Parts: sequence; structure tokens; C-alpha cells
Amino acid sequence: MSLPHPHDDPGFYDHLIPKRFLAWCIDLMITVVLVMIVLAATAFLAVFFLPVIWSAVAIAYRSTMLTRYGATLGMMVAAIKLRRLDGQRADPVVCLWHSVIYSIGMVFVVPQIGSVALMLSTPYKQGLNDWLLGTTLVNRFDEL
Repeated sequence: MSLPHPHDDPGFYDHLIPKRFLAWCIDLMITVVLVMIVLAATAFLAVFFLPVIWSAVAIAYRSTMLTRYGATLGMMVAAIKLRRLDGQRADPVVCLWHSVIYSIGMVFVVPQIGSVALMLSTPYKQGLNDWLLGTTLVNRFDEL
């Protein structure tokens, strides 16, 4: 089984860019809360390692959610999910790499611009990490 091509069944890919932005906003808020919990749990000593703590929490959150549910909480609210281009769910290794590449890309401006450019120009509306890993986000339907 493979994902339907966007020209054959555009419903799978309609409105993905604004949905991705909504999911990103929600996941950012969740990550902030999780980082605050870690900071409080360490009596705020972790503030000295904030970039490392933030990255670790974000990667752990995204990887866990993508592996277990095929979507983060933000993606669930936005009704989208991660799939490989062959239509299958991403395995834990792909989910981990998806999260790591995403986190690295968020640190630098050029990968962010490239990711947005890819979302606007690829038929499957893939971000940079999706394009590199052969994954994409699709609208969540009852069964895919």
C-alpha cells in the first residue's frame, strides 16, 4: 500500500500547512510546560543546561508520541498524522530521526526556510525532515 498521490486524492493533503502550524504551536506550549517541570524538579539547576534540557525534552516528547500514536498531541488536535510514503506508520527509529532532524533544524534559520519552501513546493507538502526520511503528514481519516 502507498499513500494516495496528491493529484489523485487531494483530501489527504488539504490545509496541511496551517494544520502543521497549529500543531507546532500546541506542541511548543506542551514542551514549555514539560521543560518548566524539569526545571522545577531540579531546583532550577537545569537552567544552566537549558538548551540541552530543552532539546532532550522536545526529542523525547516528539519521539514517544510519534512512535506510540503516529502524532504528537498538537497533531492530534489538528487531525494530522505522520506516515511513510508507502502508507505505513513510521517505526521508532524513523520517529527518533524525525524528531532529531526537526530539533536541529529549529536551531538554524536556513533549514527552517528550506523546510517551509519544501512544504510549499513538494506535492506531499513535506518539511525538510519529512523529505529526508521519506515521510509526510496527512489528514487523519478513520482508516489509512
